[in-house]
Amino acid sequence: MSDTTSHLLLPYILAAQAQKHVTHNEALRILDGLVQLSVKDRDLTAPLTSPADGDRYIVASGATGDWAGWDLNVVLWTDGAWLRLPPRAGWRAWVEDEGVLLVHDGAGWVGTTPDVLQNLALLGLGTTADTSNPFSAKLNAALWTARTVAEGGTGDLFYTMNKEAAGDDLGLTLQTGFVTKALMGLFGSDRFRLAVSPDGSAFFDGLIVDNATGIVDQPHLPRFKGYTNYDNYVGVDSWTKIGINNTEYNDQGAFDAGANHFVAPADGTYIFGAMLLYKVNSSTNARMRGRLVLNGSDEIRGSFGEISGAHVSEATALWLQTLAVLQEGDTVELQGYFRAQDGFFAADHTSFWGTKIG
Repeated sequence: MSDTTSHLLLPYILAAQAQKHVTHNEALRILDGLVQLSVKDRDLTAPLTSPADGDRYIVASGATGDWAGWDLNVVLWTDGAWLRLPPRAGWRAWVEDEGVLLVHDGAGWVGTTPDVLQNLALLGLGTTADTSNPFSAKLNAALWTARTVAEGGTGDLFYTMNKEAAGDDLGLTLQTGFVTKALMGLFGSDRFRLAVSPDGSAFFDGLIVDNATGIVDQPHLPRFKGYTNYDNYVGVDSWTKIGINNTEYNDQGAFDAGANHFVAPADGTYIFGAMLLYKVNSSTNARMRGRLVLNGSDEIRGSFGEISGAHVSEATALWLQTLAVLQEGDTVELQGYFRAQDGFFAADHTSFWGTKIG
């Protein structure tokens, strides 16, 4: 007959044994150490210098000192000494410093967490997940970092999102107070789209990239091309605003055809251009000038141009082009000027254009 039990190796009280209480207390000590097993750590190879009575550990591989040769065993500090408790298949241990549950498979300790987390229907981190949001997290920061080469990885990190078909939606929704303010992704097609919204209902496309060509479109970029539909008479030696009163296109409605000028809808850098076509009045000897003017009074540096000499009616043209840094609400207008003789700036061909570039 064995002196110990089969599984926990508890000592039996033998017939005619003296001091039976010693054997009984030893069995209780082992039971107290193993039942509802919870260890403080599983990464130590050397005993602590000042353990508390009842402290339990799983000894890490390569143990030294009083733990030498006890690799992967459970140890219990009791009555001023370490008690070795060799594990057997099926033992479970809660690791307090990691918050994980281990089970012994007969050869070593294995984690139960990976299996538990497979094929979950709902997972909530700091909040409760539901069927609409089966994965939900409530936190202030999140980190994804690449597994390094030294750790057996590649050093790369890819975050992959996939949709079933091109006509489906795939993207990120950015909200304030649970009201959508921006969308980024592939919506209804495979073109990349960045859209913004003031209220979660109306959306404006800020950026669209064609996945087949790589061509970038900014549908709501402030840009315009305007022209005058009548001959603008300009006298001698007088800067005169050209009546650019029609537009071929006018994204964001930034050009005011009634006031004949462009109004910057936002701070930024803009590029402008103009073409002034000469039309004779009384003499071809008129000398033609043109410029772009900020806020009705300040000539924009680099926008001035002049053509002197005899002009051919409706053939002589002056081109202007420049950059300007504007603030929201600034206006830019086209002005013309004649020296020596008066004349006209011709209808339909005299034009003014611009766009925001930064």
